[in-house]
Amino acid sequence: MKIYSALIGILLIGLFVAVGSAQGASTTTSTSTSSSTGSVSSSTTLTAEQALSNVAITSVTVDPQEFYPYEQGTITVVVTNTGGQEVALKSADILNSNVYLPDELHNPYQTMMYLGPGNSQTFTFHVIAVPPEGIYYPVFGLASRDAGSIYYPITVQISSMPIIDAISQKPDYFAINNTDNVNLTITNPREGAISNVIITPTGSGFGISPLQTFIASVPGDSSINVPFAITPYTGGSAVNFTVQYSNGQTVQNLHTDVVNLPLTIGTSKTAASMDINDLALALTDGGYQLTGDVTNTGITDANGLVVSVESPAQPIQPYSSYAVGSLTSNDFSSFTLTFTGNDLSAIPIKTTWRDDNGNTLSMVQTVDLRSLANTLYSSSRSGGSGSSTGAVSAGSNAAAGGFAGGARGGGGGIFGFGGGRGGGVSAFYPIIIGGIIAIVAIVLYVKRKWVLAKIRKQ
Repeated sequence: MKIYSALIGILLIGLFVAVGSAQGASTTTSTSTSSSTGSVSSSTTLTAEQALSNVAITSVTVDPQEFYPYEQGTITVVVTNTGGQEVALKSADILNSNVYLPDELHNPYQTMMYLGPGNSQTFTFHVIAVPPEGIYYPVFGLASRDAGSIYYPITVQISSMPIIDAISQKPDYFAINNTDNVNLTITNPREGAISNVIITPTGSGFGISPLQTFIASVPGDSSINVPFAITPYTGGSAVNFTVQYSNGQTVQNLHTDVVNLPLTIGTSKTAASMDINDLALALTDGGYQLTGDVTNTGITDANGLVVSVESPAQPIQPYSSYAVGSLTSNDFSSFTLTFTGNDLSAIPIKTTWRDDNGNTLSMVQTVDLRSLANTLYSSSRSGGSGSSTGAVSAGSNAAAGGFAGGARGGGGGIFGFGGGRGGGVSAFYPIIIGGIIAIVAIVLYVKRKWVLAKIRKQ
């Protein structure tokens, strides 16, 4: 019995082993079959038309963006094989337009080329644009060896519209040895940018900074201001600004413009301007003291303003000159000056300052102080009545300072009689006394009977 059981067990084990071997063989066969099928699928060949349909135009660049008539430029086209099969291509060209290759015989893309899967090829054509002006659509053509061709239209503009160069900021008048700022504005109304802009000022009789300016690019429909500082040395000068630029990056199509700026010499309407007023004169030891106001009636500020007197007046301490400092437009400041002189009929008062560019500017205003001097002398005599010392002192000062045409006191008695010809009320004392005597005489004559009667009664 035990023997039978053992035999049955051995038979079952053998059966299991046989079944397992059969399943393994079946799996191996299936895998092999599947692999074979996949190999056949991956090696499928596309038709020439299918392969060409995977070739795409991925980039187009036109330089310059907008041609001037008869200018040269480039058209660059990038072609990419997006498929998985190599494609044979030939005869790349620009066809049928006012923008074309000037020499077809030197087209380098007429030979056969092979574009592999995932690869790109760049075609750069040197073209020329001819009038009339307008928008054109030259066609990029590319043929395949085994199928048809690819055609792709490209937009190109031709225009003779110029850029605009103009002086946008300048003073109404330039002053000799005075620095003023001007702006040269370059406006580009075209579609494309201009590049490599060089501005060079030329001429004589002036100084200018900078001597040359470079601008890498001025985009289309934009403008740029270029500042220059100009200092005329002589009259009748002019500045010529030569503006040179390129239209295009690959091909340097050079263009040149000239802008003329006459340097008209005169008084600037925007400069600071000084006005002296509210003057008062007083005597000091050995001279005069003049006080007043200085007002900036100009449009711009005056920096480092200094007030002083000019010849024939001679400045003396303590106020030989007066430093006001900065004086803004429409503002004023008081000043004090001390000086001596022999003639007060024409005293030049000079104001000196610097503008925002550091230029030193000055003005001279001549004032007549005779009326102030006469008032000062009369006040001195009136204040000194009853004191001969004060009157003499005033007269001495007037003589030392030289009041032009001023009266000179001579001393005299207590009431100012006798002596020289005094000024003020004292000069009328004899007339006043004579009038009093005449009135008394008339009264006595009219009342003579009454007076005689009184005398007789006594």
